[in-house]
Amino acid sequence: MTKKIIENEQLYLREFTPDDFSDLCLILQDEETMYAYESTFSQEKVTDWLNWNLKSYEENGFGLWAIIDQKSDAFVGQCGIVYSDVENESLLEIGYLVNKHYRNQGYATSASQLCLTYAKTELNAKKICSIIRDTNLSSQKVAEKNGMTIVKQFDKDYSGLPVRHFVYSIDLNK
Repeated sequence: MTKKIIENEQLYLREFTPDDFSDLCLILQDEETMYAYESTFSQEKVTDWLNWNLKSYEENGFGLWAIIDQKSDAFVGQCGIVYSDVENESLLEIGYLVNKHYRNQGYATSASQLCLTYAKTELNAKKICSIIRDTNLSSQKVAEKNGMTIVKQFDKDYSGLPVRHFVYSIDLNK
């Protein structure tokens, strides 16, 4: 078992391992879960996603982590901290994606709140954001529960089409 990064009563976050490939496929290849991305991931893209996170752990000491339920030890989804580029600015971002079978049970909110704590206490971050598609109301609600507000809007290119996104942010010094 890999080391727990941070935990609460409901869940813990841990680094991905190659053994998580099939659980990631259940999320990243599911059309319902990936609606905000406009497409699902191929097997190759899931492998690239997993490798990108493993590289982020090495280079940054953090990345997206597996969300694991404390009681059942089930793989619920992913949540973590990454660097994201928005209009030539590198932002520290909390990202989350939960398997559709575990939605509306508080996992995204709980996991992202753990990431807020981690960013503040372990990374000494002054602020952190979540970048969310304008139609992704569930993720917007999570960001708002985390005390984040919209500080910017921009269009992200999705296969040649501009797609509106909001940058939610919170000042961690308060």
